[in-house]
Amino acid sequence: MTSTQEMSEAELAGQPVAYWTGVAHEAAIAYIRARQAEKGYTQPQFWLLRNLSAKDISPDGEGMTLAELRAAMASYLRPEDDLAAEAEVLVARGWLTRDADDRLWLTELGERTRVELRRNTPAIRSALHAGIDDADYVTTVKVLRQLIRNAGGPAA
Repeated sequence: MTSTQEMSEAELAGQPVAYWTGVAHEAAIAYIRARQAEKGYTQPQFWLLRNLSAKDISPDGEGMTLAELRAAMASYLRPEDDLAAEAEVLVARGWLTRDADDRLWLTELGERTRVELRRNTPAIRSALHAGIDDADYVTTVKVLRQLIRNAGGPAA
């Protein structure tokens, strides 16, 4: 394939959206996960903490079973994500506990860790957005939302 830097705007306009959105998705996920791994945690571990925190995604901070957590994260979990194994790591670290009903609960240490890990997000976002004006990013998101609607996808 010809480099996109060598293509005219007309040629770029004819590029397949599914190819480029797929490449962008995989590259972004790989980048985010690599940066998180450098800091000693995984994206699914961060999601577990977020989904169990009343100060983040959880509406009430109540404990949840793995099945409930999988359902809550269904739109962004990847096939290779093993929530059971990830939860065990967090239990071993003292970030989560498990009750007699097999529900996972965020500990005080887990909440402090979630807040600390969240501090990594702006640097990751900044690196991914380097060289992209906010106006261009907004336009891109609007275009993607329209493509989703045109494809009959969920309203975005």
